[in-house]
Amino acid sequence: MPKDYVKGRGAQHNSDNKFLHHHSEIRDDFLEYCKKEGETADMNKTQYLPVYPKTIINKVTSPDVGMSYSMNPYQGCEHGCIYCYARNTHEFWGYSAGLDFERKILFKKNAAHLLEQKIRSKTWKAETIVMSGNTDCYQPAEKQLKITRACLEVFLKYKHPVGIITKNALILRDLDLLKQLNKDGLLGVNISLTSLSEKTRRLLEPRTATIHKRLDTIKVLSENKIPVNAMLAPIIPGINSHELLKLAKTAADCGALSFAFTVVRLNGAIGELFKEWIQKTMPNKASKVLNQIASCHGGTLHDSRFGIRNRGEGSLAKQIHETARIAKQTYFKDRKFPKLNTTLHESAKGGQMKLF
Repeated sequence: MPKDYVKGRGAQHNSDNKFLHHHSEIRDDFLEYCKKEGETADMNKTQYLPVYPKTIINKVTSPDVGMSYSMNPYQGCEHGCIYCYARNTHEFWGYSAGLDFERKILFKKNAAHLLEQKIRSKTWKAETIVMSGNTDCYQPAEKQLKITRACLEVFLKYKHPVGIITKNALILRDLDLLKQLNKDGLLGVNISLTSLSEKTRRLLEPRTATIHKRLDTIKVLSENKIPVNAMLAPIIPGINSHELLKLAKTAADCGALSFAFTVVRLNGAIGELFKEWIQKTMPNKASKVLNQIASCHGGTLHDSRFGIRNRGEGSLAKQIHETARIAKQTYFKDRKFPKLNTTLHESAKGGQMKLF
């Protein structure tokens, strides 16, 4: 790695925030001074900042996302996945989509309270709420803060269906709650699996659980009859696209009931960050990978068209989709991810009083 590579992070600098007219930067001469004096200008530490939003449930209006409601106990994500689409949302909070996204983690201390307020309201009708529609609800901060666990307790109390998306084995800490939710058909788990190569995983997703731990997580959940969907996403041409069949087979062997995938797109600030990252980590194949990604999106890295943005188009994208079709027929035939139960919630929140 080059000397200026920021170890343990995906992004290598703070990109400009498109919502801010003025940007403050550390001057090169200051960095050079610190270097001569043996000081470190950037300690690369993570900050955890409490925030107190007024709402926690988000209505998802994008027609190609596959969920109706989401909630995110955290904004920003220490996992540091370089491709993460959520990076751009950090700009709404006044931060950069680059290193700030990984090092300034906003946590919503009142998340469980807000969730309970919402789902017990008279106007709320039960519909699956997905935790981690934006950033991982089981990222490292959750180990101490336990905000996600508190939210799961609320879902269980009110018999409300919940979906979880994560790439962290920390989810197994809450197996007791997961099993109780699943007993009533209230739970579906999505485990992200991007590569079977630890070398690739460490570069793409520097602070995530190892591949072994993720596969073990799928196994443990499946052994407890908890439905698991493997998220083989994103598929990045020239980096992990050749692994798609093997990823699908491995997920199936571990007990996953289904898999989903997307073709990578580098929208907003992510394109700039990804370019810098790949030139540092994979200089010999940088041009090839970037050109192949662009070939899936009409010659650009940042396709935003609904229905196409996550699927891609062109011959390379078609090849990826054909491979996925074969994988589903070969490894997931006769398997089906269940629809979650929405019928118990009204009684749990006191709906039985309507009978009198």
